[in-house]
Amino acid sequence: MTPISNAKRWARTIKRDVHAVWLAARDPRTPWFAKGLALLVAAYAVSPIDLIPDFVPVLGYLDDLVIVPLGILLVVRLIPPEVMEKHRQAAAKATERPVSRLAAGVVIAVWIACAVLLVKLLL
Repeated sequence: MTPISNAKRWARTIKRDVHAVWLAARDPRTPWFAKGLALLVAAYAVSPIDLIPDFVPVLGYLDDLVIVPLGILLVVRLIPPEVMEKHRQAAAKATERPVSRLAAGVVIAVWIACAVLLVKLLL
């Protein structure tokens, strides 16, 4: 396999696991602390706002290549294996990414609240 095909396969796996983690966070068999972390990781993965903006050379994409996979790895270890496997299968069968206007609104509201708080602290 070429490095490009390996990277594409890895990216598809990450995308599937983000969806699976989102599904597992809503499963009652998932422990509460794993649910909270899973929601944070999934929200960060789909959020258009990064800790380091993508236009910053090298570092901009580094957070996407490091933070998201490490977050998913941690969450997957906290979720019972049978629950994670069920949701990985469901995510693999899904043809579209999960779309939730409510979740998008919550993520946007949190970022706006953080920005307002930062501005207030700086002034």
